[in-house]
Amino acid sequence: MDNDHDRQDHGRQENEAQGRTMSRRRFLAICAGAVVLAGRLAKHALGAAQGKPVLRDLRQVIASDNAHARTIMWQADVKWTDAVVEYRLKGAKAIESSPAARESFTDDGVTVELYTARLCGLEAGQPYEYRIKADGQYDDWHALQTDDGGAFSALIFPDSQSNDYTDWKHLAQGAAERNEGADFFINMGDLVDNGEDHRQWEAWFDAVAGIIDRIPVAPLMGNHETYNEDWKVREPVAYLHEFALPANGSEEFAGRYYSFDYGPAHFIVLDTQTEEAADFHQGLLEAQQAWFREDVKKTDKTWKIVLMHKDPLQYRITNRPDRKEGFSDEGRAWMPLFDEAGIDIVFSAHLHTYRNRGHIKDFQRDASGPLYILTGVAGNVRYPGLWVDHALDKVIAPQPETDNYLTLCVKDASVEIACFLPDGTEIDRETLRK
Repeated sequence: MDNDHDRQDHGRQENEAQGRTMSRRRFLAICAGAVVLAGRLAKHALGAAQGKPVLRDLRQVIASDNAHARTIMWQADVKWTDAVVEYRLKGAKAIESSPAARESFTDDGVTVELYTARLCGLEAGQPYEYRIKADGQYDDWHALQTDDGGAFSALIFPDSQSNDYTDWKHLAQGAAERNEGADFFINMGDLVDNGEDHRQWEAWFDAVAGIIDRIPVAPLMGNHETYNEDWKVREPVAYLHEFALPANGSEEFAGRYYSFDYGPAHFIVLDTQTEEAADFHQGLLEAQQAWFREDVKKTDKTWKIVLMHKDPLQYRITNRPDRKEGFSDEGRAWMPLFDEAGIDIVFSAHLHTYRNRGHIKDFQRDASGPLYILTGVAGNVRYPGLWVDHALDKVIAPQPETDNYLTLCVKDASVEIACFLPDGTEIDRETLRK
């Protein structure tokens, strides 16, 4: 089945599987947005009363070198000309500052002021704290821990797109509480159900409040980030503004794919939305593959990990005899490069089901190939009974499927991956050693 039909079927199955029309989804998104807005108005009033700069969606964003740098972003309803991020070693008296660049960002008919500051020259492995200063007022101090180059742990959240972001918030907050030592978190694409709907972005940020201000996010772009409110493909305007990601050397494809280091691992984040980008950009796949080859040559890290939204395997679909088991276009394009580069682990998403496929090389089971993990679903958009098991599936989440999250613990000599249900029940664990 070609990609055009695949995308159309995917959207149709999503609606039919959940028994909701688009208007129903829109209604729930508006309701969720109204709840978030009410909470934000209350925080706005409290902040103003306390003499603090009124800002929202304060976040740390992953940097290419997290031992010495970090990106801080937030949004506001005012145009500050003097906004800075002040930072210091935790408890120290000496304070440094970095100016914040302001950008007016308009999407979905809503304009906000987006602020970005890049902190550089940080000391590796040190506890820092930072705060926002604007208009002569100070926000509270927030934690910031730099990478010490050694063992670390991260949270991995699959697609968080939702009709109502309550489940996503419950999952994210619960996972963070159980893993207080996590150094950063990954969101595997399809962060929101509709990339143009500002209410959904507000609900997404609300769900990770108290997490994203103290540990950085490493986001992926999914196909849903490219949809407008009429469910037509467009440029992923909101996603590209909301996260100031590490540079990839391309002006045209900036923010779409990137890499970063943490501890003994090198992460390569791919943009698998080549079909969605085709009307706006030519050569995305070729440019990205050339970048990938050069990027992976430069790293001397022990572990090489790929993050990609669309899954490299293709599944049969219940009651669809024409849909064959095999490998997707993304798999055929990228898996030979993963073999060539000696990639250790490939995490994917998009299908809203958790599957551990074990190691694959040259399109077949092979212990010398990368470990392939399909990460599952973190929101409430689920496809019960849709996918027929693949011959390469090793572990499948309990059915009917609910949401889940993963932990990633990396050391010099080993990597441990575990998958959990929202209540913390473990459903899979895999260990790699070198």
